[in-house]
Amino acid sequence: MRRVIIIMGVSGVGKSTIGQLLADEMNLPFFDGDNYHSKHNVEKMSSGESLNDDDRHGWLSTLNQLIKEQLKNNSCILVCSALKNKYRELLSDGILNEIEWIYLFGDFDTIYNRINKRKNHFMPSELLKSQFDTLEKPTNAITCNIDNSPKEIIENIKKELMKKSEFGLLGLGVMGKSLCINLSNNGFKISMYNRHVDGVEEHVALKFKKKHTELSSALPFDNLEEFVNSIQKPRKIMFMVNAGKTIDAVIENILPYLSEGDIIIDGGNSNYNSTKERFEYLKSKNIHFIGAGVSGGEEGALKGPSIMPSGSREAYKSVQPFLESIASHDRNGLPCCAYIGPEGSGHFVKMIHNGIEYVEMQLLAEVFSIFKATRKTPDEIAEVLEIWKKDVDSYLLNITIDILRKKENNDWLINNILDKAGNKGTGNWATIATAELGIPSTLIASSLFARYTSSFKEDRIKANISFGNNDSSNIKIDLIDLLNAYQFARIINHYQGFKLIEEASKFHKWNLNLSEIARIWTSGCIIKSDLMAVLVEVFKKSKSILINESIKQQLQVLRPSANKLVSQCILNEIAIPCLSESVNFLNTYTTADSSANLIQAQRDYFGAHTYQRTDDDSGKFYHTNWKN
Repeated sequence: MRRVIIIMGVSGVGKSTIGQLLADEMNLPFFDGDNYHSKHNVEKMSSGESLNDDDRHGWLSTLNQLIKEQLKNNSCILVCSALKNKYRELLSDGILNEIEWIYLFGDFDTIYNRINKRKNHFMPSELLKSQFDTLEKPTNAITCNIDNSPKEIIENIKKELMKKSEFGLLGLGVMGKSLCINLSNNGFKISMYNRHVDGVEEHVALKFKKKHTELSSALPFDNLEEFVNSIQKPRKIMFMVNAGKTIDAVIENILPYLSEGDIIIDGGNSNYNSTKERFEYLKSKNIHFIGAGVSGGEEGALKGPSIMPSGSREAYKSVQPFLESIASHDRNGLPCCAYIGPEGSGHFVKMIHNGIEYVEMQLLAEVFSIFKATRKTPDEIAEVLEIWKKDVDSYLLNITIDILRKKENNDWLINNILDKAGNKGTGNWATIATAELGIPSTLIASSLFARYTSSFKEDRIKANISFGNNDSSNIKIDLIDLLNAYQFARIINHYQGFKLIEEASKFHKWNLNLSEIARIWTSGCIIKSDLMAVLVEVFKKSKSILINESIKQQLQVLRPSANKLVSQCILNEIAIPCLSESVNFLNTYTTADSSANLIQAQRDYFGAHTYQRTDDDSGKFYHTNWKN
């Protein structure tokens, strides 16, 4: 990256000497700002009169244009007093992210003596006090004490310049730590930050670095200002912290240290509406904000997750090399990371990913319940699921097999896990979104409510005593029917999830690419599967799974098994909310003449909501006085 190194400080501090030496060392063009003063300014200073802000304005504007022209071809080094913040702002106008500041400082007497020994310079020593009075010390500069020798100062500057990292990661929880190692393994020099809380979180980044040789070049921090200043401009900083108020608090804390054009990436599970608000808020401050859904868990973050970034396309291009390098890769070697769209679309897509994930997990839990009802052991269930992999392979199926085989003290661990499922909010948000957009993603809602129901453990125990369950020990389940019903429900789940994304895209004018979203979900993420790979091609031709001829034929073959299995489970009082809802949904979806006409008549009866008639295709609305 081309950049200009500006060496600043009061007159006589040695800017020109250090600037020329550094330029020679780095083989860069050198410009002395004093040589660009107007004749008026030189005469004024030579007479012992200080320059005012008006005098400096034209001079600084000239230097700003000089730098801009130089940066078209190469980096450079400039020396300029730049004593006030507003002078530095004028110097950096339009090129803020290309400037590295070097601040030379020393005590008054040392500098005064230096000026008196200087020959053929228009700046008299009498003006030094006015320079010290004017000086506003910079907060984002490499500082060098002139008590050191020029050689030592040059070495210090070079060392500090080399210390700048390419990318920053804030928040060293499980995911944050894994991403740090991933970034380092991909050759990036990173800065790592974690807050410091006495007695609770102390020197987290430093301790983490010491444990991993991969992080030998990483820079650890628990001071936020130092962390920000350690990163090359425009800074690229990824947050891996809890969603909600924590994100807002971190943004407010870090803002004073950021510069225009810096980029913040929120890699947590934030609500897409909040991401949109943060995008607009930071845009007003000329800071880019990218909401990036990250899926894959700890292992994915370490070895390659699926990443769903959104925001401005310009900002994405700046972080693209980092995100795509650490992402997983599909079967064609392409990164499972792609620009999703504007505003909060990336977090919306991640939210629906999690909604689909909720259903996929619930379906496997229901399959597990059915197998348990037939008195199969976890090992026996795992063996059947192992066979299923040739037809319905997926990440979640594979981890379920591992879970069922895990033993502890000669018993299956699954038997000792309390049956109360937690959730972190994305399933709830997805259910709210499906209601707001008017899309019947009924399986996402059913899976969410199944988790909610599981949390009422004590109530369920009492209800079991009161109502009991039929003895299902004699239930006969055809394994082909069970596999077919599972496949059937998964297709309905993916149809509903992508339909929700399609509707959101139209409503928010995001112009989302369903095929590309499916592609980045084929590896690295929790819902990666053979079915997802098929959908990449399906969405290249259509926006609806159920229009695809191959999938339609598959559903027609699978449907009788799904109907049979669901009927058996209901008769034997086995809870299968998502398997049964998949059948209910397709029955409703494929009913040409539904019972909704009665609902519309009821609405008109008690609320005069009107209705349309089948024998009038004009679109006219009618109201009837139903009591007569």
